[in-house]
Amino acid sequence: RQIKKYKEPWFEITDGPRNFEQRDPAPIKIEHIQRVVCRHYLVDRNDMLSQRRTKDVVLPRHVAMYLCKQLTTRSLPEIGKRFSDRDHTSALSAIRKISRMIGGDIHFAAEVEDIRRKCEAA
Repeated sequence: RQIKKYKEPWFEITDGPRNFEQRDPAPIKIEHIQRVVCRHYLVDRNDMLSQRRTKDVVLPRHVAMYLCKQLTTRSLPEIGKRFSDRDHTSALSAIRKISRMIGGDIHFAAEVEDIRRKCEAA
């Protein structure tokens, strides 16, 4: 069905279907992404936000930073601050590392995509 427009000098009427139920989705919060990633990797959120650099904590932290940049409009300094006051360069390094890993490993890419869907679904 084609939309008809009737123009007058002082107003415009649009005759066509309207979908009032279609709304912008609620913005995804960084804390939500952190919880979903921790649940996926079976890591405590306090451990992920700690200063620890062990492999079992670093990968979830980096994935969460990557997803924060992909799913939110937050800046790198703000993302770094939400991860125990880390510098924006730490967030940038994490995002670049996860991007490289996604490009080189289809299984890891599928895993990150699965986590992404979980973040967007809830």
